[in-house]
Amino acid sequence: MRKVVLKEKDISLGNLILVNSYYKLKREPKQSSLQEFKNNVFLDNECCYNLKEILKKIPNQEEIIPVSGFRTKKEQINLYTISLKENGEDFTKRYIAFPNTSEHQTGLAIDLGLKGENDLIRPRFPNNKLGKQFRHLASSYGFIERYKENKVNITKIAAEMWHFRYVSFPHSKIITEKDFCLEEYHDYLKQFPYPDKPLKYQNYEIYYLKYQKNKKIMLQDKDKLSGNNIDGFILTRMII
Repeated sequence: MRKVVLKEKDISLGNLILVNSYYKLKREPKQSSLQEFKNNVFLDNECCYNLKEILKKIPNQEEIIPVSGFRTKKEQINLYTISLKENGEDFTKRYIAFPNTSEHQTGLAIDLGLKGENDLIRPRFPNNKLGKQFRHLASSYGFIERYKENKVNITKIAAEMWHFRYVSFPHSKIITEKDFCLEEYHDYLKQFPYPDKPLKYQNYEIYYLKYQKNKKIMLQDKDKLSGNNIDGFILTRMII
């Protein structure tokens, strides 16, 4: 057991942070928390490890290629600016997040494509055999398909079959099974306040903790705590 003081600045850290046009990224990950996945595409360490684990289980995994991972704010600005000039405002707003509202700046998002020529903005990752294999495994390793057609009215981003977000297990399973987008999931978790009303899933308990100044909690050895980048934290507890 260890005592932890919840700090306001840590609301913006963790695998479950929500980054969109309403909740902007407050700080980019440290270089030490990133590693190269492949072809100069970098990802958060834990995200990168789990993506590699998925691909190990897919025959012909070399046909799946990373197109875009972590981007700096400068890179996001350049991509957004170039797209405005080449594709216009409507297209750019649908497919490219404004700087500091992009999940790519977290290191927790990966755009995937199939081997061959791929567009940087809209890679080719259809729901064919390889795509289905990846999607079938994704939620078991912490990934969700982030932007779906039926959630555009919430996410404000067009459907992106190529964009996967790491949120960690078991959150990925719950989100996928309930057909939530990440925005909906965070709203849902507010029904499960710490410490009396956990969301129970398999051998896990999940709690929402609204930030309170100088709030102290006791964490067990295997507990994981993530900010939500909104107003508090999500505690994930494994029950043995």
